[in-house]
Amino acid sequence: MHPIEHLRMVARAEGAGPTLLAREAAAALGTFAYESAALVTGCRRLIDRHPEVGPLWWLSARVLVAPDPASEIRRCADQLDSDDTAPVLAAELPGSVTAVVVGWPEQAAWALRRRGDVEVLAVDYDGEGRDLARRLSGAGVDIWEVAASGAGAAVVVSGLVLLEAVSGGPTGILAAPGSHAVAAVARRAGVPVWAVAGVGRVLPARLWEAQLSRLDGAGVEPWERSTELVPVDLIDQVVGPDGARPGADLAKGADCPVAPELLRAAQL
Repeated sequence: MHPIEHLRMVARAEGAGPTLLAREAAAALGTFAYESAALVTGCRRLIDRHPEVGPLWWLSARVLVAPDPASEIRRCADQLDSDDTAPVLAAELPGSVTAVVVGWPEQAAWALRRRGDVEVLAVDYDGEGRDLARRLSGAGVDIWEVAASGAGAAVVVSGLVLLEAVSGGPTGILAAPGSHAVAAVARRAGVPVWAVAGVGRVLPARLWEAQLSRLDGAGVEPWERSTELVPVDLIDQVVGPDGARPGADLAKGADCPVAPELLRAAQL
């Protein structure tokens, strides 16, 4: 496939998880590693198409600031491939607990399948909860699909809420629609909320602000977006590749620079 077509395919991809999108983006950007103008254009195009995906901002920022973009692309790809978030989460999960998830969280789903002893209530979003229930049930996990209208009741009878960050920053995480309500009910009911934030999913303050500004200026009503903001004060713990930490320390997981090219990126 021609490099330009590969980039377009990644930019237009629908339904792929953040890690897979970023991994494919790294492969596509590798063909432009020695063409600075094309690299900037490619990064902006990816973010314009998927502004909610934190790993694309993370990848783009690291590549654009690096003195050797080709080597940095390889390092980013290696980090995405070796992300330990799912196994770390599997080890951190308490036994004999009922956990609520929203939609299809790729890293949390892997951990739940590996554990096998956690009962799961999957709140449906756009059919993802239903599909997750079918997949994990087939793997022997005790899981029930929950309609969005029953999300609050599911949280009240659970012992843990797992919300997967598509992106995150100092003020919270972007997660599947319905996550904010689930987290708010959990706080009221005294149920702990864990955010799952893998490689590339936590951004430094300036990139995070640029991302939120991009989403706010996209002309899409908040209730129609593919993600929503869950405030950091509703998160008790964050689980990432390096282990678990308090929710208040969410921003400490950021590990990329701020690329000026992304702060002033225009729609392409």
